[in-house]
Amino acid sequence: MKRKTDSPSSGTAGEKSRRLRISDFLRIVPDREKMIGESSSEDPKPSGSYRANALAAVLHPGIQYLKVAERRDLSDTVSLFTLVPDTERGTARLAPFGAGSCISVRIRKDGCTYRRPYSICSSPGDALPSREGGRFTSGTYRIAVKREKSGTVSEHIHAEWKPGTPVEASEPFGELLYEPLRDAKDVICIAGGIGITPFISMIKAITEGTEDFRLTLLYGIRTENDILFRNELEAASADGRIKTVFVLSDSETPGFEHGLVGAGIIRKYAPADGRNYSVFACGPRAMYGHLEKELKSLGIRRKFMRFEVSGEMHDPDAEEDYTAPDSDGFTIKVVSGGQTRSIRCGSKETLLHAMERSGIDAPSRCRSGECGFCHSRLISGEYYTPSRNDRRREADRKYGYLHPCCTFPLSDMEIDVPPPGGRC
Repeated sequence: MKRKTDSPSSGTAGEKSRRLRISDFLRIVPDREKMIGESSSEDPKPSGSYRANALAAVLHPGIQYLKVAERRDLSDTVSLFTLVPDTERGTARLAPFGAGSCISVRIRKDGCTYRRPYSICSSPGDALPSREGGRFTSGTYRIAVKREKSGTVSEHIHAEWKPGTPVEASEPFGELLYEPLRDAKDVICIAGGIGITPFISMIKAITEGTEDFRLTLLYGIRTENDILFRNELEAASADGRIKTVFVLSDSETPGFEHGLVGAGIIRKYAPADGRNYSVFACGPRAMYGHLEKELKSLGIRRKFMRFEVSGEMHDPDAEEDYTAPDSDGFTIKVVSGGQTRSIRCGSKETLLHAMERSGIDAPSRCRSGECGFCHSRLISGEYYTPSRNDRRREADRKYGYLHPCCTFPLSDMEIDVPPPGGRC
């Protein structure tokens, strides 16, 4: 069977590509060199004066210097922090974000640098500068931080952050964003505990008109007393596009669902007319393992599933394909910014955790293998990366790059880690 081709007169992209000659590309370099040689010797126009560069600086500042404007305790273990630009340190406005985004905050403690991602739970509109009643506001982010047992960063934040405390944060990032070209018009959002935060942002965006989809929130908590943002959730129920269902795992209370969020509860609140729906989830890792099995039984297409998996993995023994090495730890040689350091890494701790513990300022954002911000080059050694966390590009796998945030050593190793520089 002959393959059909475009006719010479068709003028299609295929025909045009066949007319391209390699010589056309080879002339680019000398042509550009000639243009440079003929250019003026006067100082070029400052890069910041170009509109594209000015926009890029707003969207991708790399690092944002913020300060705490307000702290409000939501429970015994969860506090809500309002962050604003710290103009004295050089940040005049906040980078805009989409509902569901995170920022990574950087803290320094006992000579070590740590980074942790936190979902923004305020409206995207709150980040924009505005003028109300003659008063100018430079925009705000709000993040909720749960104090975890043995949580180096969360304990520090709860102990140290108060109004006026300086904060360093990344630009917004994340994968838990609604995209109308990919996602269904109906979205079932599944939250576990503190995982409610990105959905609070989505709910606010819907009520304010910056997002347009129908949201059903299945909020899993232990008891009624553990509900966060209850007033906001109940107020949002007046919008016909938003429905909240509280699912209590440890108590049976009238007016609440009981148990774990699974296929039965999802099916109960899914569109009754059989419309496609997307599923967004944010919560503890144990919840994801449970949901993957439940969603598979519902036959939901993978394109309609979005998990926010921020959070470092700590237990490789939980993975079926992991074989523990016969060693309590290994020597890791870290090359970064022209300097080399040798550190020890336990056989069941990630390379990123070992670097932070040893005082190395290593880049990271999601801490779960997704974003690739920490990707580093393997020089030598053997390692293990859980398959469900291995989100490397094929090119990274082929040319020997790994993500330290979800990589465990199986031998002594040497890695080349990019220095974070001025980026958070």
